[in-house]
Amino acid sequence: MSIDTSKMSKDKAAALEIAEAGRDEMKDKSLAGGLFVGELNYDDSFPFPKEGSRSAAHSKKYLEEFAQVMEEFVDAGKIDETGEIPNETLAALARVGAFAVKIPEEYGGRGLSQMGYSRGAMITGKYCGNVAALLSAHQSIGIPQPLLMYGTDDQKNKYFPKFANGEISAFALTEDNVGSDPAKVETVAEPTEDGKHFIINGTKLWCTNGTKASTIIVMARTPDKNGRKQITAFIVDMDMEGVEILHRCRFMGLKALYNGVIKFANVKVPKENIVLSEGKGMRVALNTLNIGRLTVPAICVGAAKYCVTTAREWSSKRVQWGQAVGKHQLVSDKLARMTATTYAMEAMVELCANIADSKNADIRVESAMSKMWATEAYWHIVDDSMQIRSGRAYETDESLTSRGEEPDGIERMFRDARINLIFEGSSEIMRLILAREALDPHLKIAGDVLNSKAPWSKRLKAVVKSGLHYAWWYPKQWLPVFRADVPGLVSELAPYIRYVRRSSKRLARAFFHSMLRHGPGLDKQQLLLSRLTEIGTELFVIASTAFKINSKLKLKGKNGRYFHMMQAVFDISKQKIERNFNDIKSNPDQRNYKFARKVLEGTYKDLERVP
Repeated sequence: MSIDTSKMSKDKAAALEIAEAGRDEMKDKSLAGGLFVGELNYDDSFPFPKEGSRSAAHSKKYLEEFAQVMEEFVDAGKIDETGEIPNETLAALARVGAFAVKIPEEYGGRGLSQMGYSRGAMITGKYCGNVAALLSAHQSIGIPQPLLMYGTDDQKNKYFPKFANGEISAFALTEDNVGSDPAKVETVAEPTEDGKHFIINGTKLWCTNGTKASTIIVMARTPDKNGRKQITAFIVDMDMEGVEILHRCRFMGLKALYNGVIKFANVKVPKENIVLSEGKGMRVALNTLNIGRLTVPAICVGAAKYCVTTAREWSSKRVQWGQAVGKHQLVSDKLARMTATTYAMEAMVELCANIADSKNADIRVESAMSKMWATEAYWHIVDDSMQIRSGRAYETDESLTSRGEEPDGIERMFRDARINLIFEGSSEIMRLILAREALDPHLKIAGDVLNSKAPWSKRLKAVVKSGLHYAWWYPKQWLPVFRADVPGLVSELAPYIRYVRRSSKRLARAFFHSMLRHGPGLDKQQLLLSRLTEIGTELFVIASTAFKINSKLKLKGKNGRYFHMMQAVFDISKQKIERNFNDIKSNPDQRNYKFARKVLEGTYKDLERVP
């Protein structure tokens, strides 16, 4: 690792070392990753990738069956009211293979692509957040995805057929003192004397699906090696002796979430139940999430489309002050942003899913961007939907029905949506992950220069290497951009890609200047890093949308419907990009930080008193 931890606290250094040990090296910069260093690496993204015809036909068959089940067996309002998903609904989902969507057919699964799976997630987003969460937690971070990536043949043969028959899985990492910091894991797994088993002891919090699952993955500390903490992933059957569900957690939204507190008391687990290998648990978790994170954005797409439909229909028929409310500028602006944002969200999900299926590129940056951007975008969309529908959206479906009005589900969706900004890595954690990936190319070149742990010979060599690299790299970031330089791109889209190329170079310069200014202390400048990652993300949004629109071949010049969509997406993203660039130069960050420290110290406690 090229990050200097010598000046960090012991706890921070330990956390970083565990995270870095679980992180695979990114060999090639992807489309999104390249934007931070002034590159537009479009080889895997343009022409816009699509699902193969045979795979698409296979997906279509499942999606038709799945949508029918959601229509006939899922009553989102009733599920929200009772806090339970009926057994008949679970049975119907099992019959169409909804718990084994990506599991190969040889194990009884549907064998769908990531793109097919993502479209299924969009359907759940439209119909029911509780079912969406159940299926997402099971397949994205539960047993199926880790075993697809790292499972042995014996593990696959044992567990995959169970999920094809409708059994449910879960993932257990969080503890009272453990959120995003794996170094604090207190659940331990000690090997038996014969080395054939591990004995797990500990308690896990907020284990989604934990109260319904037959099998879960448990992250536990195994004996340290070479003075370093080891985190290992274990498959644990819920009927093993010593496993106890202590409590089912209840939340503001997702009332039927099967989330619980689970205790492990001397649970004896065979060594064969380790996923990948001992000490590689964080690698399993991180790499699984690189794919698994694509599910939540896909769910958001389906939900956002429902919101757009609901808002559009209401805005066109509701008349106030002599005209439809949708014609009032304050409302029409919301409709424009909602529609354009939903399209961009879908473009990101489709691009990432199809790249994941190709297995040609590392999409960790794209998946983190998609999760962060889509969940925040959908939160604004459902909020605007409530504002447009006003009191009727704030009123519960039960109340609307009781007084003879058609329910719209917005109140329920609003409550359900908030957790998306926290699930599978909060928005703040996504920004830190993106900052780490943005920093990676520079660490590879110059990391040893400032690493006090590295020997002087290595540091001097790094000085020469980095000097030669930046001598040609930095001037290149100032070269003007006159062309989109993407063969096959229609002329109407060229200005948008030129902007992406030009702003990418500007972003690369801003990142480099930040490194020079703050040096090893750059990691402490979280607001600065957040702005830099947001700029890169918005550039990715523009590029994804442009590449998707290019594949439609329906632009028909500047009067085409897709051109107007592209312009709307561009205007929204450009506004955010320029604001972030301006805020990098001038901001109250340090003043606010000092003020917050005084708040933490209790200087203003008197203001908290209510007369």
